[in-house]
Amino acid sequence: MGGKWKLPIINSICNGNRRFKEIERSIPGITTRMLSRELKEMVANKVLERTVISSSTVIIEYSPTDYCHSFGGIILQMIKWGKEHRQKIKNHNEE
Repeated sequence: MGGKWKLPIINSICNGNRRFKEIERSIPGITTRMLSRELKEMVANKVLERTVISSSTVIIEYSPTDYCHSFGGIILQMIKWGKEHRQKIKNHNEE
């Protein structure tokens, strides 16, 4: 799960953005090429599932797998650590 873009991509998808352009629009600064590369890698690693929906035009949607949900607790711990770290730095700078 290394890299700059994986967590923002997962966050976007878990917040309801399932199609490529929706995901791309929800992440400022990510390029089309980078998003494509990251999605392919995350599908290959079973973090995301890619579904092709047949209709008059091909629609592709991405969704988190159970494996992806399994490290939700780790992400929450990282957020908690970040908040605590930010508070320690703020307290230190006020001294």
